[in-house]
Amino acid sequence: MNAIHKLLAIAALAAATQAMAADWAPGSTDWDKLPEVKKSKVGLYLTPQQAYDMKKANPMGVAFFDVRTRAEAMYVGWPSDADALVPYVEHPEMMTDWDDKRHMYKLEPNQDFVPEIERRMAEMSLGKDAPIILICRSGDRSSKAQDRLQTAGYSKVYSIAEGVEGDTVKDGPQAGQRAVNGWRNAKLPWTYKLDKAKMYFPR
Repeated sequence: MNAIHKLLAIAALAAATQAMAADWAPGSTDWDKLPEVKKSKVGLYLTPQQAYDMKKANPMGVAFFDVRTRAEAMYVGWPSDADALVPYVEHPEMMTDWDDKRHMYKLEPNQDFVPEIERRMAEMSLGKDAPIILICRSGDRSSKAQDRLQTAGYSKVYSIAEGVEGDTVKDGPQAGQRAVNGWRNAKLPWTYKLDKAKMYFPR
């Protein structure tokens, strides 16, 4: 990734982390009302159920990538139907830097993101016009990853707007919990057993 692309990726990450998405009702497809943090320039979105149905209808012709970090997949699990884990951002190998705004270890753009997508697509014998579905925790990173892949020449990249865990509950006994929407809350196939061949290893 050249310096300009790196700066754009860092700027996109910073913008994503400064905004909080409003609750997005499960199954909603009113994409004009999608919170800004979940919007992409590409503008192609899916609900978790739509993504699941698209992948099941054409398992070899549709690529499905989890773009969360390795730690998220390891400790939270991942969609059983995903073809690979390809992090859009990652924690440095030694998590020594802290993000005060997000109250977590810092994330950095994954320099291997596009090359790893290209490698995985080649393994599946899919070209740049094949449909690609991306999922992250709540739809913000996947929307940024969409735009990055469009810049790289991929023309049909979809973001699952609700993400894996969905949005946080604002009030009541579940306040702060990610129980509003998302892949897991939709009860779609999920596993804690990771397939090494589908996991990301820095090259």
